[in-house]
Amino acid sequence: MKKIFLVLLAFGLLQSAHAQFGVRAGYSSANFEDTNFRNKSGFHVGGYYRADVGFFSIEPGLQFAQKGYETNDGQSGAKIDEKLSYVDVPVLFRLNFLPSLNVFAGPQGSILVSRKYTDGTDTNTSTEIIRGYDIAGVVGLGVSLPWGINAQASYDFGLTSLNYFDTNVNNRVFKLSVGWDFY
Repeated sequence: MKKIFLVLLAFGLLQSAHAQFGVRAGYSSANFEDTNFRNKSGFHVGGYYRADVGFFSIEPGLQFAQKGYETNDGQSGAKIDEKLSYVDVPVLFRLNFLPSLNVFAGPQGSILVSRKYTDGTDTNTSTEIIRGYDIAGVVGLGVSLPWGINAQASYDFGLTSLNYFDTNVNNRVFKLSVGWDFY
């Protein structure tokens, strides 16, 4: 009975909520935690659905995101470029403090869709040396602008080891995004 009540309450809140779909894209700077690698620049692009209930919003999304790192081979000095492509599924919970300012946090599941490792002139695309999924937390700050435009800065921190070449490392990604809400 308690579960049925909670489901009906959640459904009622979402029915009375102001909801919108949107798209978002931006710049990403990624690296592995606790390494001396350089950040890998990339991009992310995707969509979201936001349900506003007063000062609180729930925002599930789906996006393509590039992650990885850059470094140099210790012996040859050749540039090493590791590009990891993921499909991210964040579920963000936003607190709208002011009409235009919000903070958010939530979990994110990610599935590895491709890998491109370049060491000098050698390239490897095998995904067998890295875990095929990632579980992360996301925190950030967002701003709502006129005409349905929004901007945000977020930080993704991996919670599961990627088991990269049997080494415990986690993704770390800083993102700057611009979005547009469809009303």
